[in-house]
Amino acid sequence: MSEEIKQRITEEAKALGFHSLGVTAVPVKLRRDYYEQWIAAGKHGTMAWMERSNNRRLHPENLIPEREAKSIIVLALNYYQADPERKYRIAKYALGDDYHNFMLRRIKRLCRILRDDYGGDQRPYVDTGPLLEKPIAEAAGVGWQGKSTILVEPKRGTWSFLANIVTTLELPTDKQEKDRCGSCTRCIDVCPTQAITAPYQLDASKCISYLTIEHDGAIPVQYREAIGDRLYGCDECLDVCPWNKWAVPTEEAKFKPRELPTLVEMLAWDEASFTERLQGSPMRRLKLRRFQRNLCVVLGNVGTVADLPALELVSSGGDEMVAEHASWAIEKIKGRD
Repeated sequence: MSEEIKQRITEEAKALGFHSLGVTAVPVKLRRDYYEQWIAAGKHGTMAWMERSNNRRLHPENLIPEREAKSIIVLALNYYQADPERKYRIAKYALGDDYHNFMLRRIKRLCRILRDDYGGDQRPYVDTGPLLEKPIAEAAGVGWQGKSTILVEPKRGTWSFLANIVTTLELPTDKQEKDRCGSCTRCIDVCPTQAITAPYQLDASKCISYLTIEHDGAIPVQYREAIGDRLYGCDECLDVCPWNKWAVPTEEAKFKPRELPTLVEMLAWDEASFTERLQGSPMRRLKLRRFQRNLCVVLGNVGTVADLPALELVSSGGDEMVAEHASWAIEKIKGRD
């Protein structure tokens, strides 16, 4: 019966757009010592939520309090596509619609099948909740956690969203994927802020993705020039992975890049414009002030004298943090031109 359940869910998942499915049993090896030391050293920056719920994060069998979890189903969805031609960059995962909600709706369909047809109790997760997704995906045979700490899939590369279903059903497991990074250090060498401090070691507090997305305050001055033209996130360590030679463009229509105006046009947005234009985008999570902060940093790096009036207007605005970043950008542009 368990083989039948797995086959059924695999077929249903493929119909929903997932390109890969793997299963691991729980308890599962999750590099607990490394995670605890990483937190203790403050490598998670201001992401305080990573300090909480570790009784469940490091012990997934506790994720279903009423009944002990037996298996974790890991699903992968390809989001690879070429970057649109613009004078600024946005991480590929955020070019289109936010993946969280629609992926969650899809895996909830799988949960209903497991509950109604097979009597399982399930918990679905899409980059939410206390789960160490990449080590779990590695244990489930979906890929391996590379030297950048990003999951790498054989003949797919680095461009996958992950979803998890924790279930009380005992399902056939998949063999853990072998680490195939070899002697390659491209991801380490390319990192603009040296956030990958050693193979398999990431200091998130230095990472451009963290600084432009998760970090709520001022971006440290020493990292601003390294951000370059990256408005939201960073794909450098993903882009250079040699396993991406097998990457294929996503077929998911929801990931189609949305049209966006110039940097100075976006800098002029008010709350209403920001909310309307980024409806459904992952970038909405920034809220306006962090979005303006990022715009100022990018303009400081790639802007010209033509952008100074827009920056000067913001530098005299009401938000102290945004004003400071605008003043920094003005100084940088004047220093160049």
